[in-house]
Amino acid sequence: MGDVVIVGGTSGIGLELARHYVRLGRTVVLTGRDTDRATKTAAAISADIEPGTGTGAAAGGSARGIPLDLTAPGALAAALADVGEVDRLALVAVDRDRNTVADYDHARARHLTTLKLVGYTEVVHTLARRLSEDAAVLLFGGAAREWPYPGSTTVSIVNGGITGMVATLAAELAPVRVNAIHPGMVADTPYWAGGAEVLEAAKHRMLTGRIPTMADVVEASVFLLENPAVNAVNLPVDGGWRR
Repeated sequence: MGDVVIVGGTSGIGLELARHYVRLGRTVVLTGRDTDRATKTAAAISADIEPGTGTGAAAGGSARGIPLDLTAPGALAAALADVGEVDRLALVAVDRDRNTVADYDHARARHLTTLKLVGYTEVVHTLARRLSEDAAVLLFGGAAREWPYPGSTTVSIVNGGITGMVATLAAELAPVRVNAIHPGMVADTPYWAGGAEVLEAAKHRMLTGRIPTMADVVEASVFLLENPAVNAVNLPVDGGWRR
């Protein structure tokens, strides 16, 4: 069984997904832009297991952290050189860019486009020959692909691009499965800390009447990564958002 690689695993949903797999006894490689943070996060995840439970560290689960900057695609092959066989690959790393057409900042737009479209693809390219036959790849998009908002110009374009990336990677990598998850608002992520009023107003637009949590997104991510019959799917996790 190969490793679980989580690109962008030092915080938020990526961190929770890494914890999930370590607790299942898996070997996890998580990445972050900062070497020290990635190393310390991995060590904390490996240690944060209840002894004697038969899961996580007690069952052989562990994590290690490596530095990786998706905005420098030319350096990704070297950064991933010591990663062995990969069984699950989750590309969770995201960034924010509040950019409008009227006040377009092409440098910020290029940063985000490089990170998610070029960077994601280059990681898959680099690891393609190390993916096991029953491997699965998960890409992170976002609800802005269908529900744009003022300032989401680049975010909506890039997340729409993730949809196209799923289609082409699934075709090219078969039988390796490739899916994407597109979360909307996620209540307990660091991004929404202090945004209680906005979240309260938004939940009335969701058919579920509640804002999704990181646990919801992790559960959906695991479904896409683990269900052998699910392929080339773009899954929204947004509570049934309606304008």
